[in-house]
Amino acid sequence: MPEHQPSENKEGETKTTAQVVMEYVRTLGTAFIVVLVLRTFVFQSFFIPSGSMIPTLQVGDYIFVSKYSYGYSRYSFPMNFDLFNGRIWGAVPHRGDVAVFRFTKDTSIDYIKRVIGLPGDRIRVTGGQLYLNDQLVPCIDPHPYVAVDETHEPENGQVCEEILPGSDGRPAVKHSVLKLTDQGAQNNTPEYVVPPGHLFMMGDNRDNSADSRFMGDDPHDLGFVPMQNLVGQAKFIFFSFDSIAPAWQFWHWPAEIRWAHLFRSLT
Repeated sequence: MPEHQPSENKEGETKTTAQVVMEYVRTLGTAFIVVLVLRTFVFQSFFIPSGSMIPTLQVGDYIFVSKYSYGYSRYSFPMNFDLFNGRIWGAVPHRGDVAVFRFTKDTSIDYIKRVIGLPGDRIRVTGGQLYLNDQLVPCIDPHPYVAVDETHEPENGQVCEEILPGSDGRPAVKHSVLKLTDQGAQNNTPEYVVPPGHLFMMGDNRDNSADSRFMGDDPHDLGFVPMQNLVGQAKFIFFSFDSIAPAWQFWHWPAEIRWAHLFRSLT
């Protein structure tokens, strides 16, 4: 006769279910910790909601930012945990870097701009021309460009290739700049001297960017950016979506992906 096989009792079934649940909890907990560590210390993704960095970044771009490039401050952590002052393993950005940082008037808001001035640099804009330490920063090969920002209204301007002097032994940095006009306060500024521990940041969309050219008490004025506010260096675009059609019209989704913009380097 076949040997009798004992069946599991109710208590055994309960323990087995509990063990399965605990395995799921441990797996999810481990995954959460790994993601938290990576997000805090290695890479974090950001969405671009405005056109201040056109043509380098378009509205609807998703980028990865390296958290380790400039060291760590309280703004490296979720919820801005105030664990220490200043930065750990701090490094000064290079002129021309595209950097994410916390807005000076409200540190709950992330901004992204290009590093134009380092501590001690003298910066002014005259007649729409950028001057760095009394030297004209050339912008070559101008050509027509139609920009479309978050309002989806086209604007006609010109794109040129700006050549920023290198810093810390690095070669000059060439990047695209959008110009719509040579008029206005943003195109005729006083000379600013970047104080120690701060940066002068500008958007590549030079006539539609609230950046360090604006130093007043207005809640939208950025002013000099403390290095402690740095979050990280923008490295590359990993996804880009031109959301013109309503979100529920899913059949438009493939056509709205900017395929040529994917995985574009920002360094």
